Amino acid sequence: MPTIVWIRNIRIVIYPNDHRPAHVHAIRGDEFSVFELNCPNGPPELREAHGFSGTELNRIAEGIAAQLGLLCLKWRLIHGTY
Repeated sequence: MPTIVWIRNIRIVIYPNDHRPAHVHAIRGDEFSVFELNCPNGPPELREAHGFSGTELNRIAEGIAAQLGLLCLKWRLIHGTY
């Protein structure tokens, strides 16, 4: 699972064997969340969350939105389509 970007101490990853629609996993220890990217224009949308506070989820969403172009590009390079 390649780490694409870091948002503070949270890894944003795309699994090579994952499914559509385009999404990323935010992971820190036992805490994780999944955000659909809504490529190519966003906005990212929270699909699932375990352990992160609402404030942290907002920060993660903002960080993903700031890196949306890169994340959508990486998704396409790994999976071919959104």
